[in-house]
Amino acid sequence: KMIRLEALERKENFEIDKYIEFREKVKKNMEHPEWLGDFTKEDLEKLIEDGNKIYVFYKDDIEVCSTMIIKASEKDILKFGLDIDYKKTMDYGPTFVSDEYRGNNLQLQMTKYLDNYLVENGYKYAVTTIHPDNIFSIRNVLKDDFKKVGSKEFKRGPREIYFKSF
Repeated sequence: KMIRLEALERKENFEIDKYIEFREKVKKNMEHPEWLGDFTKEDLEKLIEDGNKIYVFYKDDIEVCSTMIIKASEKDILKFGLDIDYKKTMDYGPTFVSDEYRGNNLQLQMTKYLDNYLVENGYKYAVTTIHPDNIFSIRNVLKDDFKKVGSKEFKRGPREIYFKSF
């Protein structure tokens, strides 16, 4: 039976320690955990303080999946090679699904959830970066009408840049 995102309990900006614990649990079961990234606790607290959002979705108080949106900066937009208004742009941050729940289209559902948030809040653009070998994430953003607009080497390694206009 397929898990639907709307059937899960959503919590926004919850306990950061639990989020980090969940992230680390997910990374232990990943073939390429370096694809996920490692925001420190301080980074995460600052992101939330600055109005960015982290969402964790639960089933029976068990973490199932998580995603985040980060306000784009002018520096980010230049780094991505885009000519758009950074104030109208959100960056889709790390999205991950617990090992036991993979295969339920949750990543695509979370991406669409973020799309709805952006549209409802007047944003015009979404951008995300994905490791070129992460075919599952790439397929999901392409299914959500993102377009590949470039490739770049970052501190975390190579990333492809995907963009969507609303």
